[in-house]
Amino acid sequence: MMFKCDKCGECCRNLNKSEIYKELDRGDGICKYLKGNLCSIYELRPLLCRVDESYEKFFKNMMTKEKYYKLNYSVCKKLKK
Repeated sequence: MMFKCDKCGECCRNLNKSEIYKELDRGDGICKYLKGNLCSIYELRPLLCRVDESYEKFFKNMMTKEKYYKLNYSVCKKLKK
């Protein structure tokens, strides 16, 4: 099972909604590495931007992967509105 991203870029356009992304914010809430809807450093992106790897490192002992995905998809939907 892997998180299915539709590459809309909304998560990268709303970094100002969470303090943990402040180093990636170019000052207007948009990631400094976002080009169009895609990450220009995708293969080298920070762990915080890697949904599946973040689960394994930070959330695995707190919730199931299904719940974690559900939470992530819920935030995706909210950002797209």
